[in-house]
Amino acid sequence: MRNQDIQLPSLIFVGHFAIDNIITATKLHKPTLGGSVSYCSLALRIYTKNVKISIISHIGTLNLKESHLNIIKKKDIDFKGIIFSNTKNTNFLLDYSNRERILTLKSKSPNLEFEDIPMEFLKNPPDLVVLVPICNETSLQYVSQIATNFPNAYIGIDLQGFVRKIDEYGNVSIAHNDDIMLTLTKLIDTVGDKLILKGSEEEVMMLANEHRDVLMTMENFKEYDTNGIFIMTRGENGSVIYKKGYQILEIPAFKSKKIVDETGAGDVFLSIFLFEFLQSDKSWKSIESAAYKASAAASFLIEKKGLSGCESKKKVLNRVKRRNYIKEKGGFEYI
Repeated sequence: MRNQDIQLPSLIFVGHFAIDNIITATKLHKPTLGGSVSYCSLALRIYTKNVKISIISHIGTLNLKESHLNIIKKKDIDFKGIIFSNTKNTNFLLDYSNRERILTLKSKSPNLEFEDIPMEFLKNPPDLVVLVPICNETSLQYVSQIATNFPNAYIGIDLQGFVRKIDEYGNVSIAHNDDIMLTLTKLIDTVGDKLILKGSEEEVMMLANEHRDVLMTMENFKEYDTNGIFIMTRGENGSVIYKKGYQILEIPAFKSKKIVDETGAGDVFLSIFLFEFLQSDKSWKSIESAAYKASAAASFLIEKKGLSGCESKKKVLNRVKRRNYIKEKGGFEYI
């Protein structure tokens, strides 16, 4: 069994687990497991058995019950990179009562330190390391150490956890565009051509001086000396993907049967895209194919609450074949 595992492609997801406390117009809901590492790892495991999945994280046991992790533990996901300590875990309040999300950080697990990564991971490096922080728990130095110690691995990064601004009261917002630009430049310089970076429309549009045109914003990446891949996720407007020297890809969003909970859709997109990319010949056509599968996978997630919307590759491929998009491709104008 161990030899079979070694033959499988391997991904490590890095970031905090979170406990999400959600308020809607009607009530405060029961706390649920959240955090990008949760959505990314579970979505990929349900999508396919043919991948080795590990997580690097730090969990505070004071306000995270072991039962919260059961949904992940049951899915053959490696927990050796997770530290448990007698501290408070990362805990968010998500207030949707006024039809927009107000995010507040109530507590935070300790930041991740490279020295805590198990030696086994260093001796048997993964094919891809995915950095999905949610509250600045991975520093730029940490990214540099990852890039240095895993020189042959692709590195996926979700911009979200690097550009969140959190004040003394826990109020969460997006950093100023100059700060985002500086962070992005450091990430690109550190990782180089192995970088695959995803940001939401709101985050990436902050890089533009004028928030109007998606196409022009993506073309700003031409200024960087890198052959990395850059993804902007746009909700029901799909996604756009840039790589220097290629025509920008516009990927439509697939229609869901119903919309229940959109939390984690970007995480599922990133996770499935990275796996399919890793399995491909890395051509632009195969990257487009990977993005369609990722988009279809994300459309399933929002049909159910929390982590329960993840689906198998078979169902995802069936939805891809149907081509039932929310809107046809065309039109990058920012509204």
